[in-house]
Amino acid sequence: MFMCPLVCLFLTGCGYSATRPFRTDIQTIHVEMFQSREFRRELEFRLTESLVKRIETETPYRIAPKTTADALLTGEILKVENRTLGRDYETGQPREVASNVVIRFTLKDLRSGEILVERPRFVYQSSYIPSVNETFSGGMTRAMDGLSEEIVEAMETGW
Repeated sequence: MFMCPLVCLFLTGCGYSATRPFRTDIQTIHVEMFQSREFRRELEFRLTESLVKRIETETPYRIAPKTTADALLTGEILKVENRTLGRDYETGQPREVASNVVIRFTLKDLRSGEILVERPRFVYQSSYIPSVNETFSGGMTRAMDGLSEEIVEAMETGW
């Protein structure tokens, strides 16, 4: 008998909302294809695709053409650096490879021209393990997904 009110109180919480703090005056966003200074194939495509999917699933915003969008998200992949974290004693092959991806991005309100979020140098680190058949490509896919998650988080907290 005593447990029912406690369980109900626990399940309803203390009046806090689980919604994320996105701006309500922005309804639509246009995501331009990210540019890249790197000579690695398709990184900019992967990042842009991952970002569009994440915006569609995790934010209240809709993706729209630039001519009708409220905001514009642009960016560029500046650098991808790999470094070996350790080598196998017998083979000399890398045990783990860390990848740093450096990007810049800007979110601009197209109606007012105001810069809403700007990160001129944003670094994301990922790693992969060649000895278990992980590849650079797989590591970069995880990095692009992680970057898109971080960009969406910057959109909610950076405003």
